[in-house]
Amino acid sequence: MTASQEATPQETPPPVVDPKSEVTEPKATDGEKWSGKLWATLIVLCSAMFLDALDNAMVGIAVPPIQQELGMSTSSVQWVVSAYVLGFGGFLLLGGRMADLVGRRKVFLVAVAIFGIASLIGGLATDGFLVIAARFVMGVAAAFTAPAGLAIILTQFPEGSARNKAVAIYTACGAFGFSLGLVAGGLLTEIGWRWTFLLPVPIALAILVGASVLVRKDEAATGKRHYDIPGAISVTGAMLLLVFTIVRAPEVGWVSAQTLLQFAGVIVLVVAFVLIERNTANPLIRLGFLRNGGLIGAALTAAAILGTYMSFQFIGSLYLQDTRGWSPLEMALAFLPCGILIAIIAPRAGGLLGKFGPKWMMFAGFVAYTLAYISFLRIDTDSSYVAVLLPTMLLIGVAFPLSFTGSYVQATSGVADSEQGLAAGVLQTGYQVGAALLLAVVTATMAAGQGGAGATNTIDSYHNGMYVITGVSALTLLATLVSALRKKRADA
Repeated sequence: MTASQEATPQETPPPVVDPKSEVTEPKATDGEKWSGKLWATLIVLCSAMFLDALDNAMVGIAVPPIQQELGMSTSSVQWVVSAYVLGFGGFLLLGGRMADLVGRRKVFLVAVAIFGIASLIGGLATDGFLVIAARFVMGVAAAFTAPAGLAIILTQFPEGSARNKAVAIYTACGAFGFSLGLVAGGLLTEIGWRWTFLLPVPIALAILVGASVLVRKDEAATGKRHYDIPGAISVTGAMLLLVFTIVRAPEVGWVSAQTLLQFAGVIVLVVAFVLIERNTANPLIRLGFLRNGGLIGAALTAAAILGTYMSFQFIGSLYLQDTRGWSPLEMALAFLPCGILIAIIAPRAGGLLGKFGPKWMMFAGFVAYTLAYISFLRIDTDSSYVAVLLPTMLLIGVAFPLSFTGSYVQATSGVADSEQGLAAGVLQTGYQVGAALLLAVVTATMAAGQGGAGATNTIDSYHNGMYVITGVSALTLLATLVSALRKKRADA
C-alpha cells in the first residue's frame, strides 16, 4: 500500500468508484497499438494544456499595448497577468477534487466553456477592470480544466510506458502552445492586443465539441456524494490569500503590517482546514494523501521548475525589449528555439522515463536549467545573441521536457484512479504558487539592487535577479540528486 492510499482512524477512505463510471473506452494498455479514437481523445484533452500555454504566452506580450490603450497604471496592468495566476493557483486543489467527485468530463466541459466566454469578454472589454476580471475567471476555469483533463488521461493510460508516452505528448502540446503563442502574440499585438484574447475563443469551442464527442460520460462515485463545503472554503481561501499576498508583497513591502497580517491569515485558514479535515466524515482531501512523499517532492520540484523559468522569462523580456530595444516579435523569435526544442524532445521523453525513471529525469533537467541560468548571467548591454542567449534557450529547451514529464509521472505514480484529479491539482498548485512566489522574490531583489539610473545599474539589477534564480535551480539540482540516489539504494 502506498502512502497515498493510507487512512488513519480519523480519515475516510477514497469514495467507492463505479467501474462503469470511469472513462474506460477507449483505454490504452502497455504494448498495444493505440486506436485512432484513443489518439483523438488524447489530443483533445492535451489541447487544454495547449490553450493555456498559448494564452499565457500571447497575453504576456500584449500587456504594454493593453496598458497604453486602456490608460492603466503600471501597478494595475500587472494584474492582467497576476489575476490569472491568482485564480489558477487559488482554485487548483478545489478543481482537482471536484473533478474526482462530480465527474471529470462534466467539470472539463463546463470549465472549457467558461474559459472561452471569459476570453471573449476580455477581448471586447473597454475597461481595464473588466479585462482583469476576465483574466481572473479564465484562471479559475483553467484551475478546473487542468486537473480534470490530466486525470482523464491518467486513468486511461496505466502506469508504465503507455502513461509515460501520454504525459510526454501532454508536455509537447504545452510546449507547442507556448512556442506558437510567442510568435502569434508578437504578430497579433502588432494588429491589436484584443486578438490575443479573441484567438483562444474558437480553440476553446473546438475543444468543447471534441471532448463532448470523444470523452465518455462519467460519474465519479456511486451513491450519494457528500461535499466538504467548509474544507473547500478554507483551503481555497488559503490558496487565494497566499497567492494574493505573494503577488502584492513586492509593492507594499514584505515586512509591512498588511503582508504580515495576510500571511497570518493564511496560517489560520490552513490550520482551520486541517482541523476540518480531521473531524469530517467526508473530507475534501484525506490528510494521509498529503503524506505521499513522491507527490509532495514532485510538487516542490514543480514549484522550482516554473518559478525559475517564469522569473527568467520576466528578466529576459525586460532585457531584450527595454535594454536592447527589440520589438515584441523579435523577442518572441529569440525565445522560439527553446519552444521548438521542447516540442522535439517531449514526445520522446516517454522512452527516457522508462529507461531512467522520473527522479533521474528531474535531476537531468535541473542540470540543464542551472547551466542555462549561469549562461544568461553573462549578459551585458551588447551581448551576442548567438554566444550568450541562444545557449540559454537551447539548454532550457532540453531541461523542460525532462523535468516537466518526470514531475508529472512522479506525482501520479501509485495514486488510485479515484484521486488522480486531486494529485494533478496538488502538482499544478506547486507550479503556480512556485511561479508567483519566486517571481515576487526576484522582482523585489531586482528593485533592491537598483542603485540608480543608467544601463549599467539596470544590468546589475538583472544579474541580482538571476543570482536568486540560479541559486534556487542549483539547490533543486542537489535535492533531486539526493532523491534519485536514495531511490537507487532502495531498489538495490
